[in-house]
Amino acid sequence: MVTREDRRDWLRQLRGAVYRGDGAAIVGLLAAGEPLPVWQLIGDGVATALAHRVDGAARLAADCATALRGRDWIGDVELAEQLDGLAGTGPMPLLRPLSVDLELLTEILEGDPLTTRGALDLQTGEVWPRLAIEYAEEDGVDVEAPDFEDGDRFRWVDGDSRDGYRDMVDFIDTVADARLGERLRDAIRGRGAFRRFADTLGRSSQDELSRWFEWSGERKRGRARAWLADVGCRVASR
Repeated sequence: MVTREDRRDWLRQLRGAVYRGDGAAIVGLLAAGEPLPVWQLIGDGVATALAHRVDGAARLAADCATALRGRDWIGDVELAEQLDGLAGTGPMPLLRPLSVDLELLTEILEGDPLTTRGALDLQTGEVWPRLAIEYAEEDGVDVEAPDFEDGDRFRWVDGDSRDGYRDMVDFIDTVADARLGERLRDAIRGRGAFRRFADTLGRSSQDELSRWFEWSGERKRGRARAWLADVGCRVASR
């Protein structure tokens, strides 16, 4: 029986391998058993394994692309097409490869629109949060601050927390426990909905809380990927 700790450890190892760009470790983790349905994260890992020409990566790419298309969340088709292109089973999307930190990009995209903003460097893939931009422009650094108004190099990134709220609504529909579902619907009413939602899940079911973090992380990663595609870019394989 796979325990919560097993799931957490597997996910931690996968995240670490994707972050390091360790294609062999990624293939080993995915080949060891039935993976968690974190297909956005898995897809980034498989893309790395393909770039490193790791044995078994092409088969995993086909499986992941099929799973992504079957799920069909925002950003899933974009990643499936990228995997097809890397594996040579389809055309490569005509998008500029950038070494983008998707998790940092999601922090801006999913933030409060009144307080969160940033910029993406279309040349380097560097994500500039608002505070980093303010420091570079106002407090001064040893080198000249980039021109963030240069539309050929930078694209502004604005926050929008509405998608995150819809994720909570959609997740509640997948909760089998009807009473927990009702408590969650009460929790997301009014200000502080995100915190109350997580607190309610944590008090009721650690398994459901873990599933929520996996679900939410996948939705955010997919939206960031779709946003990149809209500006003509994709995540470069490590």
